[in-house]
Amino acid sequence: MRQLDQINAVLHAHGASKLHADQFLRQWVTAQPQAAGRRSPEGFFPKAMVAALPELEDTLDRIATLRSEHPSKDGSKRLLVGLADGQSVESVLLARDGLCISSQVGCAVGCQFCMTGRDGLLRQLGSAEMVAQVVLARRQRVVKKVVFMGMGEPSHNLDNVLDAIQFLGTTGGIGHKNLVFSTVGDPRAFQRLPEGVVKPALALSLHTTDAALRARLLPRAPVYEPAELIALGDAYARATGYPLQVQWTLIEGVNDSAQEVDRLIELMQGRYAMLNLIPWNSLDGLEFKRPSAERALAMAKEIHSRGVLTKLRQSAGQDVDGGCGQLRARDPGSKQNRRMNLIPV
Repeated sequence: MRQLDQINAVLHAHGASKLHADQFLRQWVTAQPQAAGRRSPEGFFPKAMVAALPELEDTLDRIATLRSEHPSKDGSKRLLVGLADGQSVESVLLARDGLCISSQVGCAVGCQFCMTGRDGLLRQLGSAEMVAQVVLARRQRVVKKVVFMGMGEPSHNLDNVLDAIQFLGTTGGIGHKNLVFSTVGDPRAFQRLPEGVVKPALALSLHTTDAALRARLLPRAPVYEPAELIALGDAYARATGYPLQVQWTLIEGVNDSAQEVDRLIELMQGRYAMLNLIPWNSLDGLEFKRPSAERALAMAKEIHSRGVLTKLRQSAGQDVDGGCGQLRARDPGSKQNRRMNLIPV
């Protein structure tokens, strides 16, 4: 049984109807105390549920806790989130009411330019653990957009991720286009996403138009020709009405050549899609290089001028290791956490 179903079962065991359970969970996911609802708990919930409210709220609070927070100069904030079994994940509060959350502890894809998968996949997150990251963030500021772009590959934890997406898009009050499912490409995701009640926007991690290079950079991603991936993403985007977001981590001397530019334009012209160029964020122990700001800007301008909507993105929170590819399951007492604007909670 999925975590959110388990919570509903506990509520029903205390006499809650669907109406009662929805109200209780709506208050939780919007980070509001039960007494702040339109109806007082005593006048609305069954007596057994009212008596159990402190225990029920404590159960939800223990799903995930904020171990530390790391504010960035750009206004974003990396959050180290502790789970009940002692594991940890990270989420990032973004500008314009956004939040990047994690779906796994670690990752099995093993992208060569990303820190998250260096230790492989440690475990899956349950749907309530993903929602709890949103709750912790909403206790700090408004969250109107949630992107599944943190630790993990969402398509490798599909049942739980889709459960969390449906909950956030209904009870959680988040617009469907403001829920973003990010993937390296997996046939199960392309099959299941169109079937959901809540259909999120899709972000596709492409990174190169060269299939052989992609296999080296993303060694355990499903094998697709880049053109096939773009076609599948384009079909989903047209069905939902939300443009496909093609993600491209820009690495000097790896995927920034003129040949890549030409092939990328050929792949994306006429597609219902946009390109996000994201200069690689430096990581200790890796020999990749971040391109110069001038080279990244020139590449973005060229692609855009040739008919492909392109945005040059700067990852939030780079100064606190909160940028794309920098998240990991950290020890809250590590040197990395102590040296980067640590605010103990």
